[in-house]
Amino acid sequence: MKKIVLAAFAAATMAAPAFAMSDAACKAEWDKADANRDGVLVGEEARPYLSNMTAAPADGRITPALFMSSCQADTFKTTGATGTTIVPSPAPAATLPASPTTTQTATVDPGAPLPGANSFTEEQAKDRVAKAGFANVSPMTKDDQGIWRGTASKSGATVNVAVDYRGNVVSQ
Repeated sequence: MKKIVLAAFAAATMAAPAFAMSDAACKAEWDKADANRDGVLVGEEARPYLSNMTAAPADGRITPALFMSSCQADTFKTTGATGTTIVPSPAPAATLPASPTTTQTATVDPGAPLPGANSFTEEQAKDRVAKAGFANVSPMTKDDQGIWRGTASKSGATVNVAVDYRGNVVSQ
């Protein structure tokens, strides 16, 4: 198995463009992501990465070769005020006061969650929640206003989360 991972790593690094993440940075991120060391990312391990992939695998499994090629193409990279980070380890978002019981990030529309015809699937809604920095996202249900609702954890606390038709993620 180790030879397969190393071969996939070598093949993926040969085709990397000059501006891409370094081989070492991508390998280090893979090592962090593959927490159970089984050589593939699935479920909660894969969720933060899948939400950034334009051509995510249908089975939701990320192999080392796919991870490395995506990493080196800067698929997982974001740039913020504190520099470059990999999406699963984003800097904490600043919160804006919305109401005493609702927390919103700076990228959320005022008044969210907004009612409307929601075309997101449950998996897409869960991916949005994970991308917003939450973990342990529960199954979600869509209410009669088109808002996906569930629970997730952040900073050690379990909170109610909602995803509206515009993709706004709000915790309550």
